Amino acid sequence: MAKPKEDFSLKQTKPNISGSKNTTGPLRPHDLVEQMQFMFVKILKAKDLVGPDGPDTCDPYVEIILGNCKGTTKIFEKKSSPEWNQVFAFKKERIQTTTLETVVRDKLNEVSHEMIGKVKFNIGDVPMRVQPDSPLAPQWYRLEDKNGVKLGAGELMLSVWMGTQADEAFSEAWISDAAESADTAYTRSKIYHSPRLWYLRVNVIQGQDLVLRDKNRKNPEIFVRGTLGNLVLRSRSSPNKNENPMWNEDMMFVAAEPFEEPLVLSVEDKLNPNKEESVCLGRVVIPLQNVMKRVDNAPASARWYNLERPEIAGENKEQKEVNFASKLNARISLDGGYHVLDEATNYSSDLRSTIKLLWRPNIGLLELGILNATGLPVMKGKEKRTDAYCVAKYATKWVRTRTILDSLAPQWNEQFSWDVYDLCTVLTIGVFDNGHIQAGDMAGKAFHPRIGKVRIRLSTLESNRIYTYSYPLVVLQSSGVKKMGEIQLAVRFSCASFFDTLQNYTQPLLPKMHYLNPLSVYQLDSLRHQAAFITSLRLSRAEPPLRKEIVDYMLDVGSNMWSIRRAKANYDRILDLLSGIFALIKWFEQIRNWKSPAATMAFYFLFLVVVFVPKLTLSTIFLVLFLVGVWRCIKRPRHPPHLDAKLSHVDTTNEEELDEEFDPLPSKKTGEVLKRRYDRLRGIAGRMQVVLGDLATQGERVQSLLSWRDPRATMVFVCFCLVACFVTYVTPFQYVLILSMTYVLRHPRFRVGFPSVVQNFLRRLPARTDSML
Repeated sequence: MAKPKEDFSLKQTKPNISGSKNTTGPLRPHDLVEQMQFMFVKILKAKDLVGPDGPDTCDPYVEIILGNCKGTTKIFEKKSSPEWNQVFAFKKERIQTTTLETVVRDKLNEVSHEMIGKVKFNIGDVPMRVQPDSPLAPQWYRLEDKNGVKLGAGELMLSVWMGTQADEAFSEAWISDAAESADTAYTRSKIYHSPRLWYLRVNVIQGQDLVLRDKNRKNPEIFVRGTLGNLVLRSRSSPNKNENPMWNEDMMFVAAEPFEEPLVLSVEDKLNPNKEESVCLGRVVIPLQNVMKRVDNAPASARWYNLERPEIAGENKEQKEVNFASKLNARISLDGGYHVLDEATNYSSDLRSTIKLLWRPNIGLLELGILNATGLPVMKGKEKRTDAYCVAKYATKWVRTRTILDSLAPQWNEQFSWDVYDLCTVLTIGVFDNGHIQAGDMAGKAFHPRIGKVRIRLSTLESNRIYTYSYPLVVLQSSGVKKMGEIQLAVRFSCASFFDTLQNYTQPLLPKMHYLNPLSVYQLDSLRHQAAFITSLRLSRAEPPLRKEIVDYMLDVGSNMWSIRRAKANYDRILDLLSGIFALIKWFEQIRNWKSPAATMAFYFLFLVVVFVPKLTLSTIFLVLFLVGVWRCIKRPRHPPHLDAKLSHVDTTNEEELDEEFDPLPSKKTGEVLKRRYDRLRGIAGRMQVVLGDLATQGERVQSLLSWRDPRATMVFVCFCLVACFVTYVTPFQYVLILSMTYVLRHPRFRVGFPSVVQNFLRRLPARTDSML
């Protein structure tokens, strides 16, 4: 039975955040999250500790005891003056005692731990630190025995204060609600950056003086194989069946800085047309540090590369170098004028080129407050617990909140910010369960299951307004759609320059190189998978790692796979657009049939006005559009778009369709012939599905001109309609037609190779893809 629609609805919330109380004043850090009180204990060092056999005979560590909460520092062996420099944070709500004890202990063995001394504090006397106060100065404290008597030797340097999560010590602190013995490194909040990606263009032109292994071989099938890391591409076989082949073919790779792996080009001869067996005729290794970096469309200079002959047993090496003089002519460049797509096109968070010289100034600041989640499911069945954390991705910056242990309603209250360079971008927030916790020896390979994801398109946000909503976490599984709880967020886009923001709508969506030297759809699809693989590989090498399943989920890897559910949804989107035309035809039929005599007479009067006063035609159209836009401004949507279960068909799909959607490629179905045909059909249908989606997207962008979904774009269009109303009234209609057709039919020399302002404006308008799962 399908779940009711309200289960997936967006709910406005009113969290206790300082930003909502004063939105016009100066912005303060952490004003989009609720303030959480913590007691901070910073243990720096100790001196003059005495062990059972005198100085330097103890293995000291410090245990912080706060009621039922405990934290311990690392242990030093045989040291009387250890330096820990560790910070502990205890949540104020969990403090159920009036005293804080810091106990210095000596680890005698695995079982016995003897107390050296302790320092006690009254919690009521702990000072409160308010940002931006300087850090509290640590002090030396004499150790006491268990009876409270001062010891003759032994001192501990520490500082204790009350603060919030805005404290700079919070990020590296051992936190009571997000720490568990040795797993603290995998539970802390971290910031990651995607590697800087480049398109590597390899244009193999020709070979010269190749030496065939078989001197009597006729019509060799010679091709070039390019290898960069784990990726291998090959050119077509040369049409010249001799020792001087020609290709003039491009191979495109994705390379990431720092360039750790070289490009390897090998010229090979395919021995059997029906098999993949080939023999290498020569190879060259090219370090990417020496490759030319292009900014514009100027072609890279061709260069001859000396090929190294593969080792042949029994051959004299010096003689081989003299006789072997084969060459390869190629153009190799790192094209920095492109934006390397690593996300799904509809949900891109960054559209800048690789080269920073081509970046435009930022137009604003995006701030995100991740407050809390409710109703999360149990993700670890055996332990019956959930250890949830969030990952947010925008542009090249990834952020990860701390992990809240064993809670189905975690409270993070962490705030992050990004510079915004383009409004036609999407912020993605995902919630995951930390599989590292209690994974034992398999912690490094533990799977982190996804709980849900939220997307927010920046162009649908009003400037300097705080959006506080509870977003449903929805996941589509092979058994059907499932709600995994809700996450409460606070989002604010602050506009730096209103003029720059409006000018952004007139700029091309992608860097100019995408229009001067466009890449094919098949190239972009292949390069996107390369970029996503490199990004996931690099982020998985961080500490703590962002695992591949997390990166793939955030980047929507595999979103272009065939799905009959999505095909139906896109088909219904097109029908919804066409329904407006059908409604217009039906309305005209009602006018023609005199169902309403008053409406028919009014329509006939307007027709006579258009016939006898044609110059009022365009003025009337623009005036009506202006009035409709103003009228719809009153009823414009007040909240950002989110998942629409009905639009996505997730509530009407059946098990057979889901089985096909979750069936991997290649298929696991039996029968080799059926399998090949089925996979081929899915590949073709997937491309058709994308075309249907793009067609629906274009129509929905036209609809959004007056929907106020993007308030800035609608305001610009409404103002344009008002100005056009007066301009077309003053200018004779005949002149408008002549000027318009003259502009459309102008000579190509007076045109530019970039999209027009109107095209750029329309491409930046939002569509209903933001509401699809």
